[in-house]
Amino acid sequence: MQQRPRILQIAVLSPLHRTFDYLPPLEGEQEFTSGMRLRIPFGRTTKIGVLLNTGNESRIAAQRLKHALEVIDTESLLTTDILNLMTWACHYYHHAPGEVIFSALPTLLRQGHAAKLQGTKLWRLSNEGNLADVDDLRRAPRQAQLLEILRQHPRGLHATELTYYAANWHHTMRSLMTKGWVVAEEAPRPSNPLTIREKSPKRHELMSMQQHAVDKICQSLHQYQTFLLEGVTGSGKTEVYMHIIDQVIVKRKQALVLVPEIGLTPQLINRFEDYFQVPLAVLHSGLSDRERLRAWLMAKDGTAPIVIGTRSAVFTPLKNAGIIIIDEEHDASFKQQDGFRYHARQVAIVRAQNAGIPILLGSATPSLETLYNIKLGRYQHLRLPERVGSASHPVIRLLDVKRQKMENNLSAPLLQAITHHLSLNNQVLLFLNRRGYAPTLICHDCGWVAKCSRCDAHMIMHQSQRQLRCHHCDAQRTIDTQCPQCDSSDLRPLGHGTERVEEALKKHFPETEVLRIDRDSTRRKGAMQSFLKSIAQGHNQILLGTQMLAKGHHLPNVTLVAVLDADQGLFGIDFRASEHLGQLIIQVAGRAGRADKKGEVLIQTHHPDHPLFGALLTHDYHRFAAGLLEERRLAQLPPYSHLVLLRAEAVNSEYPMAFLKQSRTLLEAYHSAAVQFMGPAPAPMERRAGRYRCHLLIQSANRRELHKLLKLWITQIDSLPSAKKVRWSLDVDPIDLM
Repeated sequence: MQQRPRILQIAVLSPLHRTFDYLPPLEGEQEFTSGMRLRIPFGRTTKIGVLLNTGNESRIAAQRLKHALEVIDTESLLTTDILNLMTWACHYYHHAPGEVIFSALPTLLRQGHAAKLQGTKLWRLSNEGNLADVDDLRRAPRQAQLLEILRQHPRGLHATELTYYAANWHHTMRSLMTKGWVVAEEAPRPSNPLTIREKSPKRHELMSMQQHAVDKICQSLHQYQTFLLEGVTGSGKTEVYMHIIDQVIVKRKQALVLVPEIGLTPQLINRFEDYFQVPLAVLHSGLSDRERLRAWLMAKDGTAPIVIGTRSAVFTPLKNAGIIIIDEEHDASFKQQDGFRYHARQVAIVRAQNAGIPILLGSATPSLETLYNIKLGRYQHLRLPERVGSASHPVIRLLDVKRQKMENNLSAPLLQAITHHLSLNNQVLLFLNRRGYAPTLICHDCGWVAKCSRCDAHMIMHQSQRQLRCHHCDAQRTIDTQCPQCDSSDLRPLGHGTERVEEALKKHFPETEVLRIDRDSTRRKGAMQSFLKSIAQGHNQILLGTQMLAKGHHLPNVTLVAVLDADQGLFGIDFRASEHLGQLIIQVAGRAGRADKKGEVLIQTHHPDHPLFGALLTHDYHRFAAGLLEERRLAQLPPYSHLVLLRAEAVNSEYPMAFLKQSRTLLEAYHSAAVQFMGPAPAPMERRAGRYRCHLLIQSANRRELHKLLKLWITQIDSLPSAKKVRWSLDVDPIDLM
């Protein structure tokens, strides 16, 4: 009896909630292992697929099955542990398997490029360059800067490292090479995976609480355990991370370190490079496709004992995982907000559990979910209550700005405080989480307001580019000179953004450098690194920034921090608004007084009696968090219950609501008392980017029952006739209800 053909179950980058069956290629006698890539026919085109399983049966009739065209890899590209993790993620987040699987691959591998670790170019000084006189470059300061950077790194730097130290370095490098001062050569690959450092790291003596945390975690390096390292800002959490990673490397294992934003990556890399003498693999969206592939492969084959990355790095294969560390674990950036909507913290915990290794969550302001798990005894709690060295907690004061004269969001007491701290040759940090010049443009005669034609939102005025921009759909237009409603030319900016405050600060303090750090000013590659380098030089400056400057950065010369508008998050419609505001205020306040200079924090508010400020003034985040947890318990909101948000959007305003009503009818048919529904209803911002949006919120205190229903429900939603008229997505454990 003829044996039936083997079936290949393949994941394809597709929004469909299924895998696809194929026959093996007609030519060749390859061995098939899960995790390898194949080129397959798909409709009228060809695609790259990832093999998940093989079998002898298919839902499709044998005569209808197509043959795969080519096997790309000779061995598994995605390891068994990563495939198991992705399978869990598919089920937990109820997302299309192809989109989940391919999110673990760098772009070049998704396109079918070879998974081969190639050499990389290294730039170093030549003998002539080492002898060159920097004074000869007085008229070429960028060349002088690059020459000095290379002198500090005699072994040379590759492209990614150079970008961290000097933005747009390529043209400058060519000039130095023309002079014969720099040579470029192929960097040798480390011959021994998990290479032990060439010399001992630069150890710093730990405080007793730091040492206790290191000892406790290192005792569990052989088993799964989730730890929370709660340390006040400036308490030396990063030093604890490095001592633990040191022990992991000694055991010839790898450490995966996740950070919330690209902006925090360079500073962490600099500290790790200074401490360790091993290759680092760095993964974030700021890399080129080739750089990302190289880092991914270095992590996979064990060449890099330390892997540092943002959210998506949680899916990076490791040859011998030893520990996972999540810095600033509370940060909302760890939640993917479109497409495959996973939370990197949750995925990392499952990965550590599967691998039997510890995971360390670090934060000065832990999320309520993490504190709830501490309360239930699921996580071990380690604390660093004091700052390292002679640094002390800054003094926090509220500035009641009611009835006070304000000059572009700057009160008189704040201006006096800035003058005082600058006179002591210190740095000042002003925090305003609103970029642009003004939140809107208004007609003084008739009250017309500049609105986005595609969103239910105002256009933001950007004075430097003479543009009005929508920060939701990125629509742009030139600033109006006349009111389209009454033809008046008296159009005025309303409110304050970072650009407008920057303009005011330069008028008040003309002799002081003002650095505005927000998404607009750091758009150019390497700009953030240039800002941080300038700040580190220590001369008196005023730093004005959004939340990208508020967290994670060590700014030892900042002695005054001011929150210009603390009222933004006090009355938000999202139930997480108070939690996020409290965390943000504590994080930004932590930038003050981190060295031996006394720090001061001023918070401008119209509501000084608001209960949120009570605990924050005494640095008592736990009292603040405990109050919020009690509110959540009474309201049965997360973490005391679980939420799922079904979103739908379409150009036609009627289609999303019709789809969600039909979806709710399907779900109600299961008659589960454990699950409640809210909606459907229009989203808080109903129209965005020209599409109308509606939400259906599902809530349950029973996670198992909720997911059981979702599994049945999700297979039926796509078959609804109305589903073809909308773009819909399911968000499990949403953190943003907008």
